[in-house]
Amino acid sequence: MNGKKLVALIAEGESTVLEFKRKAVSPQKIAKEITAMVNTKGGYLLVGVDDDGTIVGVRSEKTEMDILQTACNIWIEPAVEASFEIVPVYDKDVVLCYVEQGKSKPYKLRIEEPDGKVTFKAYIRVGEKSIEASREMTRLLTYQSQETKSLTLSIGHNEKKLFAYLEKYERATVSDFAKLVNISNRRAERLLIRLVRAGVILIHNDDTRDYFYLADPK
Repeated sequence: MNGKKLVALIAEGESTVLEFKRKAVSPQKIAKEITAMVNTKGGYLLVGVDDDGTIVGVRSEKTEMDILQTACNIWIEPAVEASFEIVPVYDKDVVLCYVEQGKSKPYKLRIEEPDGKVTFKAYIRVGEKSIEASREMTRLLTYQSQETKSLTLSIGHNEKKLFAYLEKYERATVSDFAKLVNISNRRAERLLIRLVRAGVILIHNDDTRDYFYLADPK
């Protein structure tokens, strides 16, 4: 990418597919952003750019590149393949990291707790934020990687009640659906995810919880 194209990209502002970092502070923090991107739509992470889009450049391209590569190879499970590029702009250097949407979702961030325990968490992009994926979203990411053929779906009484509810109220949570048809949250979650996989409803996260709503008819 040349400098002119990079300036145009930065002008679009941070989004689901674009993240700015003044510097790569640590591999783990950078890995969180990359994990969210590969679990969503892929995108660009630019190091040497302030949150407001100001191009500040980097002091050491090698240091930033090393942190990015460590983030992709050590702090994310499974490891992420990324492409890196150094783009000169206004006598400054910006390090560009590009990742495609992953094929082995969910990708998870390795987290080392103070007591030495290691945990793994999946993240997704919601607008310009990287947030922890809910249990429902993590299951959906897993299914997206596993499915190789179309899903056969049968519409029963519970599903019809859900559609009527969504037509009236526009959105529903797992708990809303469970109460509506008097089933457990666990069973409600499975049914909702199956409907999402079939493309009948969509899932949206507003940074606090997941909501399900009817997909637009094609």
